[in-house]
Amino acid sequence: MVDTVSLSTNHNNLNACIELALEYGLGIELMTFAFPDVLDGDWEDLVLLYQKLLAPIEGVLSLHGPFMDMVSGSPDALINQVCIGRYQHAIRIASQLGADRIVFHANFIGSIHNPEYRIGWHQRNLDFWAPLAEYARRYDVTITLENMWEFDPDIIGDILREIDHPNLKACLDVGHAYLFSNDNVELDEWFNVLQPWLIHTHMNNNNGVLDEHHAFDWQYGVLDYNDILPKLRALPQPPVFVLEMYEVEDMRRSLAFLELEKRPSTQRR
Repeated sequence: MVDTVSLSTNHNNLNACIELALEYGLGIELMTFAFPDVLDGDWEDLVLLYQKLLAPIEGVLSLHGPFMDMVSGSPDALINQVCIGRYQHAIRIASQLGADRIVFHANFIGSIHNPEYRIGWHQRNLDFWAPLAEYARRYDVTITLENMWEFDPDIIGDILREIDHPNLKACLDVGHAYLFSNDNVELDEWFNVLQPWLIHTHMNNNNGVLDEHHAFDWQYGVLDYNDILPKLRALPQPPVFVLEMYEVEDMRRSLAFLELEKRPSTQRR
């Protein structure tokens, strides 16, 4: 089996990521349009530039949507309007770029553990994500909900199960799951609960305290990808593996852990 792999990139390392992606036949996930200054700036010209730069990419194209200060399913209707506007804008950009999926954070406040908050959050997010998934369908884009501070996988899984929309799926951030889960929740539980909807992952290593974005083989890393990757490959539909790391050299080193198609051009340039 060959892994489906993408590289997470922003405007600062875009050219280096594209070069590495072309070397190994990988995809690209764009972070650029996640930021408000870009969405409020000259984003149309940036889309035209990225269309040209990404044209040779052979793998999966995805977009990381806005996340700063987003509170999907807020009790405040005005805040919801802002979030919907940002998300719809990003969905349209994803469509223009030919990205078939976009990542949004689920935005559960993990420090609040009382049942009333969770029940209210669940209902508000049913009302929020169902119409947004239908909006994404119009643009041939699939929304993937990413865990951030959620402390167990059912917080997102229950939303996906109840909405049951083909354009609303899951993105598992492995580092977030390790850092922010309840003590009795193992990574295996995330794999098992989200499996019916899991099409996308974010991968990196951290020290077990901070949400860092290091290579799989980082000497202080607590995540064992020699154990994690086979479990994800064994799922009925293995997800896309996105290397969400700050340094392109960390991505290159992490490719050694992955099963990639043998290509004549894989010698380092």
